[in-house]
Amino acid sequence: MLLKGSYKKVEPANGAIIMANGIFLIGAVEAFPLLDIQLGKYLTFLLLIAWVLIYKDLSVQFFHRDFLVPFIHHPVNSFAIGTWIAGVSVLCNVFLRYFPGISIMTEAMAIFNTFLFLFFLGNCFYNFKQLFFDHKDHPVHGVVLLSTVGTQSIIILLNNVFFRFPVYFSEGIIILGLIFYLSGITLIGHRYLRTKNWNLADDWANTNCIIHGALSITGLAIVTTNTFTPFFVSVFWGVVFVLLIAVEIVEVIRAVKRIRRYGLDKGLFTYQVTQWSRNFTFGMFYTFTWVMHLNPFYTIPDSLYKFQTVFMNFWAWVVLLALVGQIALYVKTRLASGKKQQVPAH
Repeated sequence: MLLKGSYKKVEPANGAIIMANGIFLIGAVEAFPLLDIQLGKYLTFLLLIAWVLIYKDLSVQFFHRDFLVPFIHHPVNSFAIGTWIAGVSVLCNVFLRYFPGISIMTEAMAIFNTFLFLFFLGNCFYNFKQLFFDHKDHPVHGVVLLSTVGTQSIIILLNNVFFRFPVYFSEGIIILGLIFYLSGITLIGHRYLRTKNWNLADDWANTNCIIHGALSITGLAIVTTNTFTPFFVSVFWGVVFVLLIAVEIVEVIRAVKRIRRYGLDKGLFTYQVTQWSRNFTFGMFYTFTWVMHLNPFYTIPDSLYKFQTVFMNFWAWVVLLALVGQIALYVKTRLASGKKQQVPAH
């Protein structure tokens, strides 16, 4: 039954905040013993508080008719549900790392998340059909790749929280995620190829970094479930690495163009919820590489292993500094917003 009346309106993609901070606590945090060993449990508790606050507002909003109906029928924005699923999946994996004793709560959250995923799955099929056949001219960006992120996060979650699923089942889910990825990439490519007079500063979306992030979580799903061959995983990692470099070069060029056009503050340091997707993708690539290293099932060439080791030492700092910067930008924006809402005394 849908609700009516007023409610606090929040960004549907706010689940990305949990994704971005949580993936750091699963992967790159291991490079920083102070944050991992001494502060890890406290940071997890803070993440839980943030999750409760964010998902409370998302849940209330979701069950209001004037939000839900237009939202799930929007062929692009509705893919933001993928952040809710991935956010819960990431949080559960953080619990497994720092609070393994609360397995009952983690399992309950995983079951709930699976049902939410089934709803999201139906929505993905429906809206891909809309974008390919009924709304061919609708501007598409990286948010559609959250179909892959949500799908792969579920198979990772189920394998980690419950038990190792049969290989054919895990492979089937991973391949479904890859089909969603190819569908999304096709739509994104079609958007930029057919659109004339678009410019990098204004028309390249923050969410386009999920072009490499969705493949990173696919790689993590593979090395978590022991599917596919070591050779395939080595080649796959190389492809993701090349995409990471290519997309982030585009991002740097875009940042320069935005600074020239709008100045430093408006061009680069204006908060948008979609910016968290970059932190998530950075952290996810580290986690994919790290778990690949830890898994003895995947024997890789010694030269690649050494390169990854050196790269992770560098990339861990990139993940941390980018996350700290994004948190600072978020806090700055919230403080500025709070000052604007204050009514001066008379």
